[in-house]
Amino acid sequence: MNVHFIAIGGSAMHNLAIALRKKGVNVTGSDDEIFEPSKSRLAKYNLLPVKEGWDEGSIHSGLNAVILGMHAKADNPELLKAAKLGLRIFSYPEYLYEQSKEKTRVVIGGSHGKTTITAMILHVARECGLDCDYMVGAQLEGFEVMVKLTEEARFMILEGDEYLTSPIDRRPKFHLYKPDIALLSGIAWDHINVFPTFDNYIEQFRIFINQISPGGSLIYCNEDEHLRKICPSARPDICLVPYSFPEYRVEDGVTRIRFDGREIPLRVFGKHNLLNLNGSRLVCNALGITDTRFYEAIQSFHGASKRLERIAGSDISIVFKDFAHSPSKLMATLKAVKEQYPEKKLVACMELHTFSSLSREFLSHYQGAMDAADRAIVYFNPHAIALKKLPPITEMQVKEGFANEHLEVFTDSGLLKQSLLQETWNQKNLLMMSSGDFDGINLEELAEKIVTRDA
Repeated sequence: MNVHFIAIGGSAMHNLAIALRKKGVNVTGSDDEIFEPSKSRLAKYNLLPVKEGWDEGSIHSGLNAVILGMHAKADNPELLKAAKLGLRIFSYPEYLYEQSKEKTRVVIGGSHGKTTITAMILHVARECGLDCDYMVGAQLEGFEVMVKLTEEARFMILEGDEYLTSPIDRRPKFHLYKPDIALLSGIAWDHINVFPTFDNYIEQFRIFINQISPGGSLIYCNEDEHLRKICPSARPDICLVPYSFPEYRVEDGVTRIRFDGREIPLRVFGKHNLLNLNGSRLVCNALGITDTRFYEAIQSFHGASKRLERIAGSDISIVFKDFAHSPSKLMATLKAVKEQYPEKKLVACMELHTFSSLSREFLSHYQGAMDAADRAIVYFNPHAIALKKLPPITEMQVKEGFANEHLEVFTDSGLLKQSLLQETWNQKNLLMMSSGDFDGINLEELAEKIVTRDA
């Protein structure tokens, strides 16, 4: 079996390449640039291309499949040659379906919480000794790779992203997986460069629901107003399973769920994570895991990488980082930290980094998104806007979009870091939120300086 990856250095692509190598497939790949950690991880498995760039010579009739990454362009010379030779060309999600079409497929979709829910399911399955293949969008503690493919596993757990499939396939990724068991966590407009209206965005979830296998199940968050509208109109053969909040309480910085007359302490917190937990519990039930076994296993779950991840902490200050960037995610994350640590003030900083967040027309959707913070900060880099070929935005437009007169706006990451280090952190928590990296700020180093200085 010979498989070639065009744009092997992508986060998802390099993990799939490693998964196939571990399965015994002969894997080759190319890319015009590869960054860490992909570079080191590919090198570990002898998958790192000898040189950067595209090479038509790597495409030949002996290839069983060519997998095309989003980073490649439609006029990529390797892609054109593969098409000319009549080779089987797959997008990333197409190949995942190809590898799992004989398995029971579980697809976790929604605008938020997908990675955490998938991570919870995989954690519990592993603790309960249930073998699963999977694809998840973050590096998980205790899991070497983000993709696992085997012949033996009966289940395939897939994080279902609604973004585009490939440069030559404009369908959302999660439309290709055809779930037997589907979960939807909620809908909040995102990816406006692809879905220009909210109605167009919601339509992608209707299509996803219609892709569920005959007699399949749809587990959905009943707290989400949009899911409450579209899920009940699913085909009559689909079993609908709504979920809401479990019974819980927070005391001394610990969230405890009430179950079967006792309290289950958790290492994660926040109402959004309690919804995530209840959704993952129902998926695990569908996989044959009882509630009792689920709650025993979930107690040791720390969370997914960059999802309300505690970087450093002391008795007087804790620093978290989170992937939040959309308005609904910001509000949920801020409220979670405030509820968990009501005695501490919260300094919250978010980076406008995605296409949607840096769009002038979208800024008004952030109204009130940072109001829960005692000190609210927004950072953006004008150069990032130029790279995305968007019209420039001003600090005043950002303030108006968030509708917060106390909002601080930074466009220089060095000045932002300096301001945070000058803050007095006694009885204050810091929350850093971005899908980027604040233009190179080392958050671990920053966090250590903050918690040790005022300890």
